[in-house]
Amino acid sequence: MNRLLALFAFVVLAAFLYILASEIGETDLWIVTVFAAGLAAYDFITSSKNKS
Repeated sequence: MNRLLALFAFVVLAAFLYILASEIGETDLWIVTVFAAGLAAYDFITSSKNKS
């Protein structure tokens, strides 16, 4: 359940960043958006691993 909620939060964040970057359209903002989404994806992957 936690993994599902984390995935939902990541999708919402990615959608928000995409809308923001596509409306403004600056290259620098796209770079920051991709970097921010990458950091969020890395955090999602590392924090949702099964801990044994």
